[in-house]
Amino acid sequence: MDIPRDKSGFEHCTVRVETQRFGPFTFCLGFDPAQIEVALVRVEDAHQRFDASPLAQVANQLEREVVVSSIFGTNSIEGGMLSEEETGAALALAPGQIRETEQRRAVNIKSAYDLARTAASTEGWHIGLDFIREVHAAITGDLPHPYNLPGQFRDNAKEIVTRVGDAAHGGIYKPPQSGADIRLLMQTLVDWHRQMEESGIPALIRAPLVHLYFEWIHPFWDGNGRVGRVLEATLLQAAGYRYAPFAMARYYHEHIDTYFALFNICRKSAEKRQAAPNMPFIDFHLEGMRIVINGLHDRVNRLITMLLFENRVKQLFDLKELNARQYTILTHLLNNGRPLPLAELRLMPWYGALYLKLNDKTRQRDLHKLRALELAYLDTENRLWPGFLAPAPVQPFKPSPRKQDDADPPAARR
Repeated sequence: MDIPRDKSGFEHCTVRVETQRFGPFTFCLGFDPAQIEVALVRVEDAHQRFDASPLAQVANQLEREVVVSSIFGTNSIEGGMLSEEETGAALALAPGQIRETEQRRAVNIKSAYDLARTAASTEGWHIGLDFIREVHAAITGDLPHPYNLPGQFRDNAKEIVTRVGDAAHGGIYKPPQSGADIRLLMQTLVDWHRQMEESGIPALIRAPLVHLYFEWIHPFWDGNGRVGRVLEATLLQAAGYRYAPFAMARYYHEHIDTYFALFNICRKSAEKRQAAPNMPFIDFHLEGMRIVINGLHDRVNRLITMLLFENRVKQLFDLKELNARQYTILTHLLNNGRPLPLAELRLMPWYGALYLKLNDKTRQRDLHKLRALELAYLDTENRLWPGFLAPAPVQPFKPSPRKQDDADPPAARR
């Protein structure tokens, strides 16, 4: 990926604004092209490998997983209380079923993601103030806040001071307070991004820079972090990056201390007029993109493996190589998402119903055949795994002439 090396191009992308009350505010690229080139190449290599994977076969499943994981991540960063499982459940609710504020927060972020995907897929789209306000309105709509108005920039009264950050993450920052200053800086941010586009600055750099400066302006009373991450994701998706832009929210959550601290580190470096003040955040973002894309690639491969396994199980069932009980056990193993201890498996109501009128030898024979066909594995802790996963270590399978299942501990065979 080529980065402009002409310093005059960098100067063109440096914009100094004189606000009425906040004072001077400077937008600059703040990175060293020579130092960042390797990181860009590594992300692009990961992206090309991911794009070459068989995404179409598992796109719907991957999309659902990324959306839930991302909404959980971005919401948790801002103090959201829902677990990932509860987030998924909230997204499945019909509009009239949303009762709790935490559910509304999750559903609102999903609405903002939908706006972002539509914008990113629109030919000729460019980020603008109307889009930013629309995203904010989607994220904060119907959420209680003493001052916030969805889609409207902040304009502090003299007695109300907005501060951002904390001592644990590098200090407390006082962003612009005046509505006139905020509107000027937001318009400049939009214009500055267009200048970066026209100067050939890659989206992998433009997106985190917009995120960084947006958070420093902090234009809304509430939802700034969520809006900033959606803006970043939209710019990346518009540039052709799939799934990873939204999955970055989970990466930021998993590295939340570094994420928060870097806003102050870069701001203070700029105030001291140090060289390349924005490099730490851009580096952090690029490393996150590389990790996230590689993780998505691994997940696609695993989903494909699961799909092939599921097809094999269905084929064997159709050919009557598996009975209905064995097919049911494998289906539950697939859906469970984790290995099942045999003791836990046997206490499950559905499992008990399968063998309600059958003896223990039948149960042993069923499990024996699943292991013989390598459709299920048993580890040394007596946990049953689906056949597309091979745990280590695995209990060796020894066919028994009496057709009893060696998986069962001696006490279970008495």
